[in-house]
Amino acid sequence: MAAEPMSGKLTAEVELHGPPAKFYNVFRKTAHHIPTHTPSHIQAVQVHDGDWESHGCIKFWIYTCEGKIEVFKEKVEFDDAKKTVKLNGLEGDVMKIYKVYNPIFEFVAEAGAGGKQGVAKLAIEYEKLDPSFPPPTKYMDFMIGLTKEVDAGIVKAALD
Repeated sequence: MAAEPMSGKLTAEVELHGPPAKFYNVFRKTAHHIPTHTPSHIQAVQVHDGDWESHGCIKFWIYTCEGKIEVFKEKVEFDDAKKTVKLNGLEGDVMKIYKVYNPIFEFVAEAGAGGKQGVAKLAIEYEKLDPSFPPPTKYMDFMIGLTKEVDAGIVKAALD
């Protein structure tokens, strides 16, 4: 049996019913509202260095993954043209398992049927600290759930 690779990239797509540009702006400009949209996933987020909107700012997240409270400190990169947010892991629970842990959210507009306005392309770039550690599939599941809840919050806010 072949050993799992030490590094890789997981990907997934989530259909968006709210406008992808609005979704990007939540991450880009109002990340402090994310716990309101998804309290089951994100309990708090704070700016550690910089401000909410600055490229390269450092944020500290408190979240729940598979019923366990964890923390994550990241340095954020924004690409306004591609509507992409990349979180570069610095410290926290995931960094006990991964040398590199970079979640990426890309929000793409698409004309679709059934209220679909676009898609969130999700990815996690990772490198494990030890070959026995699993790939970050539970964190991809977390990203999918978070994306769906924030999308529902955006749609609900538009209806209110």
